[in-house]
Amino acid sequence: MTPTGLIDIHAHFVTDAYVAAARSAGIEHPDGMPGWPAWSIEHHLGLMERAGIEKSYLSISSPGVHFGDDAAARALAREVNTFGARVRGEHPGRFGHFASLPLPDVAGSLAEAAHALDVLGADGVAVETNHHGRYLGDPVFAPLWEDLDRRGAVVFVHPTSPPHAEDVSLGRPRPMLEFLFDTARTASDLLLGGVLTRHPRIRWVLTHGGGALPLLADRMDLFGVMVGGRSPDTPSAVEQLGRLWYDMAGTPFPRQIPALGAAFGTDRLVYGSDYCWTPAEAALAQVVSVDSAAQPSATDTWRDLTTRNAGRLFAG
Repeated sequence: MTPTGLIDIHAHFVTDAYVAAARSAGIEHPDGMPGWPAWSIEHHLGLMERAGIEKSYLSISSPGVHFGDDAAARALAREVNTFGARVRGEHPGRFGHFASLPLPDVAGSLAEAAHALDVLGADGVAVETNHHGRYLGDPVFAPLWEDLDRRGAVVFVHPTSPPHAEDVSLGRPRPMLEFLFDTARTASDLLLGGVLTRHPRIRWVLTHGGGALPLLADRMDLFGVMVGGRSPDTPSAVEQLGRLWYDMAGTPFPRQIPALGAAFGTDRLVYGSDYCWTPAEAALAQVVSVDSAAQPSATDTWRDLTTRNAGRLFAG
């Protein structure tokens, strides 16, 4: 049998203009990494053929498009979103696109979300776990979540460096550890700030198996009871976090995905490669780990399950 084609929810691109803008802002080593990756349509399609990936949803990764100036961020978001839409249009069925937003500029992000979703036909929007130190539960973002909830939009949440990253990362690249902590931090902020219950139509996608979340959900419930901050009518942390979507980018097996499944189940688990920030050979090795891991059932594979889930995610 031909293996089911993977649907890659977590794939990235860069453009020369984007990298040049970041470097002009002094970002030579994004998130403590050695440098910027190279990317091309041809190389990405080549990886997809080798890995058995049917479709990849492209987005701009950390550090996003806002380097300190709102007007410049709006222009850069429009530029990369126009590029992503063109790739999607030139390769229908092979690429999708999550549009970048110039957060923390909320007014600019509302305008760009409308343009990207209504004019460019983006499949969703991409945001970072924090934007200049503002986490996603911050009330300043409320107008954006209201708009995206009205649309029933897919919101892909990509980790980035936390505030004071140089102090807490201890000289290590932030994707190694801090990205996983920041995913848990922003998800807890969405939950504890009531954003998840107020905006149930947003389809949130978290990366890397939810980072540290599977180990923290019960602890959030415990403290909610201890400090009296949660109404008895509010769904538990496990229930609310179980309604989100999670990709398996990074090191899904042998431990990350079993932990996620034990906490929240796997009916909202989707595949992610993290290419091009994850080099092609490492992305291929990750696919091998997915295919060779103990499969979810005697009749289902991780390919079948994640591809079927991706269809449900985009069906709304």
